[in-house]
Amino acid sequence: MKHEVTLPAQYGKQDIVRHYNNMAARYDIWGRLTESKARTRCLELAAIRDGEAVLEVAVGTGLAFAEILRRNPSGHNEGIDLTANMLAQARHKAVQVGHNNYTLRQGDAYALDYPADTFDVLVNNYMFDLLPTNDFPLALAEFARVLRPGGRLVMANMALSWRWYQRVWPWAYNHNPRWTGGCRGVSLADPLAAAGFTVTHQENISQMTFPSQVLLAVK
Repeated sequence: MKHEVTLPAQYGKQDIVRHYNNMAARYDIWGRLTESKARTRCLELAAIRDGEAVLEVAVGTGLAFAEILRRNPSGHNEGIDLTANMLAQARHKAVQVGHNNYTLRQGDAYALDYPADTFDVLVNNYMFDLLPTNDFPLALAEFARVLRPGGRLVMANMALSWRWYQRVWPWAYNHNPRWTGGCRGVSLADPLAAAGFTVTHQENISQMTFPSQVLLAVK
């Protein structure tokens, strides 16, 4: 199979906000069919200890954030997302968990509104596969800034294909990026190292042919 390379991003911020505001009510179907295994693995690797300070960037509809609340009932939990409708879904899930030790608000990964060295854990799922590769260092620098020394970063993103049948996803993206929600396969290990992180675990997960890469990195 020909080696796959990262394709150019085709969505800007306004496109992302518009697309995910429109699909917020339906996103959980997609997330549970194609991304749930990778999200679950991220939380396993995060190994959240009750009482820690945890930030999720790009919470989406709260599929991971609700589980973070369950694992960290005595800690401090923060979540941000660009899109109001996705946050509304996340707030609904958070209320159902029954804890009040969290904040969910709109925010930008390129300019996190938190002091340096604030969090023990940062969770980020299916965001970098939307971003231009030139912007990876900007977001990762912010992640490194708000994490405490020794803090853990766990991530899942659409991966580059490693099986022939996964090539349907870059084909779909090339023909119409809306078919993949503006996501395309990316590789984050090298950008993480360049940002000062040490990658301690990396694995590929396929679900319904959709390829994901899960990473654990330490500041």
